[in-house]
Amino acid sequence: MKILKNPYYGIYFGDKFYKKLKEKKISLKIILVDSLTKKYCLHYFLDKTYLLKKKKIIKISSGEKKKNIETCKIIWKKLIKMNADRNSLFLNLGGGVITDMGAFACSVFKRGINFINIPTTLLSMIDASIGGKTGINFFSLKNEIGLFNFPKQIIIDNNLLKTLSFHEMKSGLSEIIKYGLISDINLWNFLKKSIFLKKKIKYDNNIIYQSIKIKNSIIDKDPIEKGLRKILNFGHTIGHAIESYFIFNLKKIISHGHSIAIGMICESWISYKMKMIKKNEFKEIYNVLSKIYSKIEIYNKDIEKIIYFIKHDKKNENKKIKFSLIKKLGYCLSSIEVDNELIKKSIQNSKIINLI
Repeated sequence: MKILKNPYYGIYFGDKFYKKLKEKKISLKIILVDSLTKKYCLHYFLDKTYLLKKKKIIKISSGEKKKNIETCKIIWKKLIKMNADRNSLFLNLGGGVITDMGAFACSVFKRGINFINIPTTLLSMIDASIGGKTGINFFSLKNEIGLFNFPKQIIIDNNLLKTLSFHEMKSGLSEIIKYGLISDINLWNFLKKSIFLKKKIKYDNNIIYQSIKIKNSIIDKDPIEKGLRKILNFGHTIGHAIESYFIFNLKKIISHGHSIAIGMICESWISYKMKMIKKNEFKEIYNVLSKIYSKIEIYNKDIEKIIYFIKHDKKNENKKIKFSLIKKLGYCLSSIEVDNELIKKSIQNSKIINLI
């Protein structure tokens, strides 16, 4: 069993830490689930958390398109009907949509009630549930409305990963790869070797712990993203834009992890063109990611629409598009201004994309 701590919360690894969910001074326990976590995870969680008496369940629909103000209204109405108060405890049991939106909904309800994240996907375990970012999508823009608010604690139970498909695990892998590229050359080399040798990566507590440790150490130094924490957005400026464009404009679902993989290729290409990394380093990144993630089709007419989403990225300053880019493998810089034409060319020249 392992514990990671920072000034804001503790991260507990292992199912034995469910006993940390104490009953004292809690007026009401509310568990937020979606249709998938209710079916696959809730019964396991309730078996483990036998101390949780008089609990209430709120179920919402699953999927990124449901991460909006309308779903929050449903949550708030149910909280009012349950007579939830500021001594209630809100438990987010689910993937990134649940931990992002659930944390946001309870952060503003009655000016805030305590919440705990119990992530059920690899992506939410190593990324979405960690760091206190809460949010919902608005006007087709990803995480446009939100605030920083830290959970009371996070429980990482990799037994929950047994419920996931290969596709979902692959989505989470892109964020682990990101941690290697921005902060840990040894992690990157391990992943690169495993992928090229076609070795099965074991998503045990060790690799999950290492990924969370990287993110946690960055957040500890920069909790509300004034500087260093921005490097965690590597691959996300273009990746989020592609994800949003496909979901909200084309009505096609591309997983978050797949979108970020494409974003990392594009932004690595920008790093190469801006002479921050060498051509062979870009090729190394491209070869690893293209071996895992399949190609998608982006038409020339789509690129300007993707740029629209990029222009609304939260890292931008004074109408200038700012990126986090790789300086070398295992090291990243943030707040780098990039020209529009170079951004367009990065999408056109990233060979993981079939450009028509």
